[in-house]
Parts: sequence; C-alpha cells; structure tokens
Amino acid sequence: MATVFSADFTSTRQWVAGRSSAYPRMGPTNRSDHKLDHLVPDYCPGGVFAATRRPGSDLWNCNLLTTEGSPDGFQLRPGDVMLARVTLPTALGAWPAIWTWRDGGNEIDVFEYHPDNPDLLEVSNHVRGGYRYWHGGAAGIAPGATVELRTVFGRTSVDWYANGAAVYSDRRGVGSTWHAHLIVNLSVSDGTYHPRPPVGGPSRLSWTCHSLVVER
Repeated sequence: MATVFSADFTSTRQWVAGRSSAYPRMGPTNRSDHKLDHLVPDYCPGGVFAATRRPGSDLWNCNLLTTEGSPDGFQLRPGDVMLARVTLPTALGAWPAIWTWRDGGNEIDVFEYHPDNPDLLEVSNHVRGGYRYWHGGAAGIAPGATVELRTVFGRTSVDWYANGAAVYSDRRGVGSTWHAHLIVNLSVSDGTYHPRPPVGGPSRLSWTCHSLVVER
C-alpha cells in the first residue's frame, strides 16, 4: 500500500476550517446533536484541536477541519487504511472525533471519546450499521493517554484497532462504491448524554492528533 494522504493541519489545500455540511446550514452551531459548538475558521498547528468559552454565552469556539470543499478534496475509498496517533483530552465536556461525511451521510466514526467514560472508545458504521462502545483500559485508553488508532475501511467489514488491540469488526463494511470526506474536530457536550464543562472549570479544552495518514 502507498500513502495517499498525510495530514498537515495547517494546510489550506487539504482542509477547510470551521464549516461542514454535517452541521445545519454549514454551521457554526449544531444544537440538535447536543453540542455547544460555535465553529471558528482556525487551523490547528501541531494537530491541537481546541475549544474556548465564548464570553457571555454557553457556547464554545471549536475547531473543525474537513477535506470537504478543500482544493485537494481528499476522500476515503473502500480498502483504505487510516493510521492516526492521538492524545485524548482530560477535561469533562471535551468530545473529540475523527469521522467521515458526504452528502448528508456516509459517516464512519473512526473514534469518539468522552473523559467521563475514561476507558471507553466509541466506534460506529452509520453506512451499513454497527457500532461498539469498547472498554479499552487494558489497552491504555484513559484521559490524557496517547493512542495509536488503525481503521480499515473494508468493503465487507470495517475493522478498528487501538494500540494494536482489536476493537471491533462490524462484518458489514462500506460496500464497493462508498467514498467520503474526512472530518477531525473537537466538540463540547451540552450535558444531555455527557457532562458539560463545569461552571468555574477550565476555559479551554483540547486534544491532539499528532499524525493522520491514509494508505491505499
């Protein structure tokens, strides 16, 4: 396999910052998905994705980068393998994710994480169904941990791995014609399913995507 995408989170050719068709009217907010996000058009040097409190509001200025609409317009395809190295957040309310999106769907969640469930990774196939909430404490999943992720977007099975451990094989896959853009972001939970950041707590949340490579 050859590398077909290597993320530079400052590249205006690879990424569009602060807007996505996954958000109503391209953003900047997405209250219906239980998020306190207010997207901002900022890039993410060093792969640091951040959220900062907006003065006088319960919303947070949040980083989101997507290949949708970018000059390069990269899309994942069946058979691709994604390798990502991430450091998980520690603060309540932080909601990091790497996922895919196109035309109102085509979503595969490479991972989602909430520090209130400290050893839990969430992975999902919204294309053909299938998900797992994986307790990976034995594999090193914890707030502040650095984790090596590997995701295989197979035609008949999407397979997820973390720090070399098998997380989930959905045995459904993405089919032969699937393709989708990448999204990397930090959202903030609104308290519906996971605690929102506490009043008087940190004014800045963050996580880091140290590297993201796609092989084909």
